[in-house]
Amino acid sequence: MLATERKLSRDIVPAVERAVPGVEVLAVELLSPSRFCVYVDHAAGVDHALCTRVTEILSDYRGTYTIDVSSPGLDRPLRRPEHFRAAIGQDVQIRTAGEISGKKKFRGPVVAASERSLRIADGEAELDIPYDAIVRGNLIDEG
Repeated sequence: MLATERKLSRDIVPAVERAVPGVEVLAVELLSPSRFCVYVDHAAGVDHALCTRVTEILSDYRGTYTIDVSSPGLDRPLRRPEHFRAAIGQDVQIRTAGEISGKKKFRGPVVAASERSLRIADGEAELDIPYDAIVRGNLIDEG
């Protein structure tokens, strides 16, 4: 499913961002083999009209998928280097496809974010996680 999700993301992100000025597609998540969710953000906010517009742009996918379009919410998805750079100092939750230092799930503050990986505080240690290894990344809402 990860390969399908990444292909959907590669196709959907540029199409939506070109079609709707000011929209940022934060993530495309495959929820099941026949359903995906597109998380969008906009400086003016995300309302029903924007979600409807994005859904209409993705109408070619309706024959194969049920499409959900959503605001990022408090547990904002993080996928790209710029997302992680904006989250430096904040707690995140990361899940990787394979084990890194014996684990697939990580939780802690982002210490740094380069073009290829992020550095997360993992207990007393810091750990580099390549973006290519990340399946899911989200801010943690502690409020």
